[in-house]
Amino acid sequence: MNDNKYFGASEAELGFLKEIVRMLPAGLTVQDAHGELLLVNDAAAAQLGIDGSRPSPDLSPRREACRQALSAGQPVVTEEAIHNGAARQVLLTTHRPVRLAGRELLISASSDITEQKNFEDQLFRSAYFDELTGLPSRRVIEHHANGLLARDGGERFALAFLDVDNFKHINDYYGHAVGDALLVELSKRLGRDLRDSDMLSRISGDEFLLLLSPIQSQEEVAEFMQSTLERLTAPFFIDTSEVFASTSVGISLYPDHGRSFETLRQNADIAMYRIKNDGKGSAAFFDSSMEREALARMKVEQSLRLAILEKRFCCAFQSKVDIRTQAVTGIEALVRLRDDEGVIQAPGSFINLASELGLIDELTHLVLAEIVKSIDLINETFGAEATISINVAAKQAGNPEFMRSFAQALDDTGFPSRFMIEVTEDAFVAKNHFQAEILPTFRKLGVGISIDDFGIGYSSLSALADITADEIKIDRSFITDIHKRPRSQGILRAIESLSEALGMTVIAEGLESYEELAYLQAATKIRYAQGYYFSRPIFLEELKLVTPISSEARVNMVSRPTQQNRQGYSRASGYRR
Repeated sequence: MNDNKYFGASEAELGFLKEIVRMLPAGLTVQDAHGELLLVNDAAAAQLGIDGSRPSPDLSPRREACRQALSAGQPVVTEEAIHNGAARQVLLTTHRPVRLAGRELLISASSDITEQKNFEDQLFRSAYFDELTGLPSRRVIEHHANGLLARDGGERFALAFLDVDNFKHINDYYGHAVGDALLVELSKRLGRDLRDSDMLSRISGDEFLLLLSPIQSQEEVAEFMQSTLERLTAPFFIDTSEVFASTSVGISLYPDHGRSFETLRQNADIAMYRIKNDGKGSAAFFDSSMEREALARMKVEQSLRLAILEKRFCCAFQSKVDIRTQAVTGIEALVRLRDDEGVIQAPGSFINLASELGLIDELTHLVLAEIVKSIDLINETFGAEATISINVAAKQAGNPEFMRSFAQALDDTGFPSRFMIEVTEDAFVAKNHFQAEILPTFRKLGVGISIDDFGIGYSSLSALADITADEIKIDRSFITDIHKRPRSQGILRAIESLSEALGMTVIAEGLESYEELAYLQAATKIRYAQGYYFSRPIFLEELKLVTPISSEARVNMVSRPTQQNRQGYSRASGYRR
């Protein structure tokens, strides 16, 4: 009786244990030495696809791992990837051989680590591959190049640095979604015709590195790059846009131009910048003269950073004049750099570099501070009613954070309505919502808006009709010798007519001769001009010598410059930025 009770309790306990094993969240199987499954719980049946929920997967890798574990008599831990069509499940399985009741058995326990592996794969791809284009990252191409460099007597290879020309303008005009799509399509064209031993990498933004290995000669590389650049000249059709893009390429060769990855990359970068400066859209090989240029550029860069830190910038002021009365109606503040020897440098030598280095915002604030500091002197010289124009780059105009801070700085002066902001027309037509989001802030302050250098950027008369501005400055290229250029005269009349209809004041830039003035007075309704015929830019030191000044004397200040002034400030000197 007691035995029966004991036996009954054992059956109950056995059933209880079986139910627990069946419901374990980890997959559990037991098989004999012949590979026959003796026990499979529910989780294992689902994992292995033997519960009928899906087609049975290929279990041969598991059987091989089990055979090895039984043969070695030691536990084996494996990662098993089980595929069901496009889906993948990853199991972490421990196979442990045991001997029970005289039988050789294998107990296998599996955990589903699919989510963990997917996350690890995502981390791996983000570390080693570009998310947008799927190309290898800089880390990957650097590792590959270093592998080539480490080989005894290493084979020759080329490293090309590629940069998309004017990519910011494309982003601004078409929007970032189109810009991203362009990079994807561009990477496909660049990757065409590459060998398995070559590698294309996107290292940042619109910059790519291309490693060509092995190579036989510079001529071979030049021919390949030329065909690649020709392929890029065809338009890219993205959504409803037809986008044209070019790429500047600098190339360095191993071992000719360096024996480390970083040296080769830097030299290819230097060669690429030579192309950027020479016109863009082509390729150049590195040479030693480029290195000297790069060192000189670095010296200028360091000097520029120090000059901003030490506030060694000054302003020159050039009059805007009523050509009928020769009265000064406004002035434009033109930034100048005083170098280490105290020599004044024109903006052409540093403005583009300041923009590249991200220093242009600070420089603009320095110009405003200089104006505020000298406002009494400016009023005495040019009159308290004269507007004061400050140039803002299109890059700045499209940056809401900077423009908000600049608007606040103008408001803090106490006389924001005296100011006129001059921006080039690409700031208006770019899809960065300058008109809708930024311009209203300046309108509330009473700040005027001027379209600078009109006619040389993205301008069209239809674009002009959509622009909200107070003033349009016709670029000097249309004004130079206007009296003997019929085509320029026609363009001038069209711009003048539309501007008048839209209520915008027209200013002729770069007026330098009596003949140009006479034509504007006789053949147009244009009232205002700016240029060396009336006045060269005047520095604060010179203003101090002529104050106090009467309104009559102010008119005399805009008389034609002397021959000496003309020699010192020629057309070629770039009197504006």
